[in-house]
Amino acid sequence: MLKFVRAIRKRLDTEIILATNAIRFAFVNKSRNHPDASWHNAVLKNETEVESAIKQIRKLGLPLIKDLPKNWDALAAVDLILRNTETDARIFDAGGEVYSMILPWLALYGYKNLVAGNLVFKKPLRCGPISYIHSDITQTGFEPESFDAVTCMSVIEHGVNLRDYFREMARILKAGGVLVTSADYFETPIDTSGLCAYGSPIHIFSKDEIISALAIAAEYGLEPISPLDPTSCNKVARWKRFGLDYTFIVFSLRKSA
Repeated sequence: MLKFVRAIRKRLDTEIILATNAIRFAFVNKSRNHPDASWHNAVLKNETEVESAIKQIRKLGLPLIKDLPKNWDALAAVDLILRNTETDARIFDAGGEVYSMILPWLALYGYKNLVAGNLVFKKPLRCGPISYIHSDITQTGFEPESFDAVTCMSVIEHGVNLRDYFREMARILKAGGVLVTSADYFETPIDTSGLCAYGSPIHIFSKDEIISALAIAAEYGLEPISPLDPTSCNKVARWKRFGLDYTFIVFSLRKSA
């Protein structure tokens, strides 16, 4: 019975989010000011950086992400996409959920070809210019060079094979396209042994693991668009359920021509 109630509640939450976004999309403003979030390759170092991102988002008239520190990396991703693409570009949010805000933000800037792919979508959903489809981000099924930009925010730490991930992202990106990835992070390793969530072991990336990940990405022609400083400072994020404190890292790569 409890499982049934949870399923109904999740379905209602989804319907509310879709309806809210549909109302927002009626007020697209192509002349909306662009963000100034050039931390495309960076580590979230302190609360002040979160507060600065939130202040920008409010000033831009965009809806906030409820998990407040996640506004920091999402704003960086949207900033990069706005700088590198036009509104007719095709954008893929790998592992995106209905409650994810990157594609709704882009829709409010007039973007028309937006796709979120996640295994949780058992059937296709549509809201304005956004399609939500069933998709494995390591084997999407899209044609080669289908997208101008891809985002993947706080997904790869949930049991994703990094080699398969970078291989697939390089395959579906157009030459010169950008890939923005963020992940749970701290410079030194954090012990998460025995902890599981969303059907996979919990993992928090360390400096050495990110360096290794970037080396794998380079094998598939994905290179950082700017230098990455992997130094961490404060543990800005907290996962209360597991008593874990950490921060976030965002790294942005471009597919070579």
